[in-house]
Amino acid sequence: MEQYIVTGMTCAACQAHVEKAVSKLSNVDSVSVSLLTNSMAVEGSASCEEVIKAVEGAGYGAMVKGATKSQKTGKLEAEADALVDRETPKLAKRLAASVIWLLILMYITMGHNMLGFPIPAFLHGNFIGLAITQMLIAIIVMYINRAFFISGFKTLQKLSPNMDSLVALGSSVSFGWSLYVLYTMTIMVTNNESSDVLMNVYHNRLYFESAAMIPSLITVGKTLEAMSKGRTTDALKSLMNMAPKKAVVIRGDEQIEVDIDEVNAGDIFAVKPGESIPVDGVIIEGETAVDESALTGESIPVDKVVDDAVSAATINKSGYIKARATRVGEDTTFAQIIQMVSDAAATKAPIAKIADTISGVFVPGVITIAVVVAIVWLIAGRDIAYALEKAITVLVISCPCALGLATPVAIMVGNGMGAKNGILFKTSAVLEDTGRAQIVVLDKTGTITAGKPTVTDIYPAKGTTSEELVSVACSIEQKSEHPLAEALVKYAEDNHVKLYPVNAFAAIAGNGLTGEIEGSIVRAGSKKFIEKTSSFDEEIIRLEEELSGNGKTPMFFEKDGKLLGIIAVADTIKEDSAEAIKQFKKLGLKVFMLTGDNERTAKAIGDTAGVDNVVAGVLPSGKEAVVKALQKYGKVVMVGDGINDAPALTSADIGVAIGAGADVAIDSADVVLMNSKLTDVSAAIRLSKATLRNIKENLFWAFAYNAILIPIAAGLYRNIEINPMFGAGAMALSSFTVCMNALRLNLFKVHDSSKDRPVRNQVGEINPDDIYKNENTDEGGIKMTETVKIEGMMCPHCEATVKKALEALDGVESAEVSHEKGTAVLTMTQDVADDVVKKAVEDKDYKFIAIEK
Repeated sequence: MEQYIVTGMTCAACQAHVEKAVSKLSNVDSVSVSLLTNSMAVEGSASCEEVIKAVEGAGYGAMVKGATKSQKTGKLEAEADALVDRETPKLAKRLAASVIWLLILMYITMGHNMLGFPIPAFLHGNFIGLAITQMLIAIIVMYINRAFFISGFKTLQKLSPNMDSLVALGSSVSFGWSLYVLYTMTIMVTNNESSDVLMNVYHNRLYFESAAMIPSLITVGKTLEAMSKGRTTDALKSLMNMAPKKAVVIRGDEQIEVDIDEVNAGDIFAVKPGESIPVDGVIIEGETAVDESALTGESIPVDKVVDDAVSAATINKSGYIKARATRVGEDTTFAQIIQMVSDAAATKAPIAKIADTISGVFVPGVITIAVVVAIVWLIAGRDIAYALEKAITVLVISCPCALGLATPVAIMVGNGMGAKNGILFKTSAVLEDTGRAQIVVLDKTGTITAGKPTVTDIYPAKGTTSEELVSVACSIEQKSEHPLAEALVKYAEDNHVKLYPVNAFAAIAGNGLTGEIEGSIVRAGSKKFIEKTSSFDEEIIRLEEELSGNGKTPMFFEKDGKLLGIIAVADTIKEDSAEAIKQFKKLGLKVFMLTGDNERTAKAIGDTAGVDNVVAGVLPSGKEAVVKALQKYGKVVMVGDGINDAPALTSADIGVAIGAGADVAIDSADVVLMNSKLTDVSAAIRLSKATLRNIKENLFWAFAYNAILIPIAAGLYRNIEINPMFGAGAMALSSFTVCMNALRLNLFKVHDSSKDRPVRNQVGEINPDDIYKNENTDEGGIKMTETVKIEGMMCPHCEATVKKALEALDGVESAEVSHEKGTAVLTMTQDVADDVVKKAVEDKDYKFIAIEK
């Protein structure tokens, strides 16, 4: 997607004309123009020169965004440059000059004529002189606001009129009619008409003040609109302002401060406490705490040590660190966030299409209505002055800008609010659709759970202290490479556990560990392994069953034939997972959990987290199949973090990737959560709902304003009269009102669930047969199954290791593995040689027994 800056657009009609001109190019797939940011996004193979020529042919200007910027930081600087408010200062100067001259004109037309304010003696009773004075001042004001007339008549000439055309026509017709009346007054003087007649014509038939007031009031509205539009991008601007401009790079023995675009991947840079980290990198020296709120919205600093990654635009809060640059320029995480938010703003929400369709024909329609109104009043017997007044009022009261701004201003504020809270929507359509979710599907590992095994329970046997059990267990497990051993090693580090030296260490495949500690033989492993040398009482047996039933893996330890106790390890649920699932239910959403784990473990995790619908033993392709099955019932949001979640994320109506997950998952998703908190999913849904509600309010106002005021301006309601000046004032305020309403979103609290209400179109009962059926059944063709007997699996992590190895074999579609049964049931699309299966098992250090076919 190539982005451009478009100049000269003033209203929704301009936006429609530019889109129409570019979309006519044969090699353009799609085009989206934003009136809010004066930008255009084009997809297709059209060259930049072709696109720019098409825009210029429509009467506007265009340039490639960031065309003059440096290669490394070009896009980021271009985004910042595109958001600089250049219109407000220009409009403010224009408005100030207009107001000065307009006050002089109003002093004459209202102050003197209505209130008797003094004027120079030579103008007393000199109605021709007063009229000429009004004309000259009107010319000055119209010249100050000449941009309306240049743009308006230029687009009118190209048969693509815009809002400026309405202003230019209304003001010009007022001026032209008044000029005609002035000439009539000179003829009346020549014919010696009485001063009373001249005074009546002067007071009732001149519209010079309207000719000047119309562009002036529209400039007031444009200034307010520009100011409020500028504020809608405040969130994005504040993000960009966090971008570091300098970096301290270590070259040789020197520390040199350089511009940020001079930093290269591989450079070593230093960051002092309180300074911003310039680029993405990995710490090679020092420890610190880093404020990552620029990326995640989370204000609590995160501890960082050697080998930990740090990101650009985050703040080093405490220690001095040195780091090696890994990603620089527009490749940094921060730059990608800015680009993602900018790209989202450049796209168009589906709800905007109706406004775009109307905007394309709105101005020609209004001009036609104005002509018809004038003709009807003339036929009805009213004089030409009255008919022209009504036609001019129709022209200047109509506002296509409110239609054009209704959606993009709300989308921009909503995207900005999301970015501030670590929630990134990739397109405007995604921001709109997320709030329409009806079903939430959650991957278990890394989404509901932390994705890393941790120590959850410590149960010493009778006659053994917890300290002794933990010391012995952590001592022997530190020698092991098993995933469960990592949990005990981490526990020992965090709790400063006393460790003993271990001699004669041995890992017995499929059983456990043995070693010698202070002259005693220590064994660690599963119940099956330990019960060969140690006896269990009923309490230990009950405890083992209870832990296993709760999805935990009990690890047994004994010394010299005496049981020391049990330490349970499990992939624990994240702190906010249960609260997030509670919030999903409050929003009226159906919640499903998908996992490749066995049903017993999955059910235990689901019960703890509060998930009612659990689908266990699911392959990556199976996850995708479940998502597609659920889509028959409603709009599905899929939340995941791993590579194996990518197909499901892509298939879902809305794919949500946890920010700390795999890059491929993030690339496949529609929404990215930088904070990796599940409650951010409900926050994203909440923000989407608020944004969509705001868009509907804006569209209602834009349609209602025109639907109500145009008939009034045309004079259809006899008891309500509006002159052109009031019409221009109403037009000026309409766009401002839409922008200010969108800015209310800045006050929205995305994490406040107190006002959550269930969705209206909740999903009814879901047929389990549609969801829980074997996802691996074929739509044609025969599949084979065989059971592999395996020894050495002790826990769900062993199951996962074997499962992954077997499913990687060509021809194996799924593997249902059970460490309790010691089996792996393979579903195959073709015959797989026994020695291939055997090798896959043994390569993972498990014992292959036999294959039953």
